[in-house]
Amino acid sequence: MDVDFHPEATAELAESADWYAGRSRAVAQDFLVAVDLVISSIVDDPARFAKIDEAHRSCSVARFPFQIVFRHDESRVVIIAVAHAKRRSGYWRQR
Repeated sequence: MDVDFHPEATAELAESADWYAGRSRAVAQDFLVAVDLVISSIVDDPARFAKIDEAHRSCSVARFPFQIVFRHDESRVVIIAVAHAKRRSGYWRQR
């Protein structure tokens, strides 16, 4: 299954990793690994994750306050947002 990132989700991932890197390179690396593991889980079985609405689902990132918001069909997953769980709820809905 292909994985695509919305350009704003790519920017969110980079900004968040940079923020963690400013505090600790090791934590930034842990964050990126945790996101990669979540995306692998999503690809394995996207339908198992909680629906947010008719088109979107989300999955928490272990050890970090982030949600991966995505859409999927039979052939691909589109990451819509790498959203901080405590900020601006639903800001990504227009993507």
